[in-house]
Amino acid sequence: MAIVEALEPRADGRRRLGLRSPLGEQPIGEITVATPEDVADAIRRARVAQKAWAARTVEERAAIVNRAIDRYLAHQDDIIATLRAETGKTRAECVFMELLPSCDFINYWSHRAPKDLAEHKRKIHGYLRPLKRLQVAYRPLGVVGVITPWNGPLSLATNPTAQALLAGNAVLLKPSEVTPESSAWAVRCFREAGVPDDVVQVLYGDGETGAALVRGGIDKISFTGSVRTGTKIGVACAEQLIPCTLELGGKDAMIVCADANVERAARGAVFNSMLNTGQVCMGVERVYVMEEIADEFERIVREQVAALRYGPGEDVDIGAVFWDKQLDIIRHHVDDARKRGATIDVGGDVDRSAGVFYKPTLLTNVTHDMEIMREETFGPIVAIMRVSSEAEAIRLANDSEYGLSASVWTKDVEKGIRIAKQIEAGSVCINDATLAYGVPEAPFGGLKKSGLGSVNGLGALRSYSHELPIVIDRWGLDKEDHWYPFTDKTVRNLEYTLKYVFGTKLRRFFS
Repeated sequence: MAIVEALEPRADGRRRLGLRSPLGEQPIGEITVATPEDVADAIRRARVAQKAWAARTVEERAAIVNRAIDRYLAHQDDIIATLRAETGKTRAECVFMELLPSCDFINYWSHRAPKDLAEHKRKIHGYLRPLKRLQVAYRPLGVVGVITPWNGPLSLATNPTAQALLAGNAVLLKPSEVTPESSAWAVRCFREAGVPDDVVQVLYGDGETGAALVRGGIDKISFTGSVRTGTKIGVACAEQLIPCTLELGGKDAMIVCADANVERAARGAVFNSMLNTGQVCMGVERVYVMEEIADEFERIVREQVAALRYGPGEDVDIGAVFWDKQLDIIRHHVDDARKRGATIDVGGDVDRSAGVFYKPTLLTNVTHDMEIMREETFGPIVAIMRVSSEAEAIRLANDSEYGLSASVWTKDVEKGIRIAKQIEAGSVCINDATLAYGVPEAPFGGLKKSGLGSVNGLGALRSYSHELPIVIDRWGLDKEDHWYPFTDKTVRNLEYTLKYVFGTKLRRFFS
């Protein structure tokens, strides 16, 4: 049985998709796939509605968006029920990874937006300072498409949607066909808070719907998902000359130094490898531990993994694998590691007795030629490789086509910072992991194949607007000295300015 399967089309020819829960694999509903015509109509309505939304002040938009927090809290139990049915997450993860960050993102951005998007003056440097002045305004882009994945369907929909709305845009949210209703809760809550219906819409569907949105003549795409799909979206946006933010796959490295708090590092390795059943783009997928502490580190990890409870119930640590297609990848990577000489200390098996489950697994004696260390696994696996030095760990951490996030574990924070600066990753944590995305002040984006642009930080919010510079003349003279006609005097004055401003020690005063 597949989690997503095609059903008989509707009478009007629209395709239908049936959904099953990874908990027990029972049917939980269906969606009608939005056609290219549906997408075009949604874009048209969004363009009309966006004008009135953009005409409101940032403060007005922020007050409305912030009220969505109350709606998330009011619907908390229903949201959790939807998340558990569609993803198989534990209840703790529904709160910790979905509701908490969603409310925090809304609260943070709605309080930052009036300041960060306020029109303001900037000083002009150098010889133009006495002649001109500069103001900067922020104008909405228009209609933004937000395409979200199945591993964080609520929080990864809420964050970009909130930012885009605050900047004055209309948003068309296209969730994964695996978790459509989990993401749709974001749209419901924003609407209940007062965002007009046509300003924030949801488009159910699969890749066909997403392609129609990307090619539909909108003004920006925010995409979170696979490298393969993200690359196609990047090409499409480049061809249309529209901006995009791409948060793609990861193969995050964890470096455990010899002076690390071994207990904390081992527990951190287990938690950050297993969180969300290992289906976190910035989750730990590779552990490099110094040889001198490896025995103790592996002992603690082994005990922790063996004690993890998995299953469909409430009193478990590890939930289901969200999508049966992902189960095939996990199984393949573990089988490849086994064939190449890795030791399966704990787990290593599929369990379909109560749903789509893979037993929490520990792999040791891992080498860098194994797929488990090179390809994104997205499963409940701790894969440990012993290294002889920090230099070797850094080299191996960088030997990857991905570069989303990483972590360094050491009691010497300054050393940790030095190592962090040598890692080819978009963000690095010290003595923690899987955290950077949840800090909205921190720019979050990937290097290499892990993405393009930043989804957080000051630049992220402003990226949903056109930063409009307005350069204003101070004096209103009939003409500028360098305007036509060019005369000998014009040239002499320009050359004098060049020499005086940049050819003397006074240059520093004009910087």
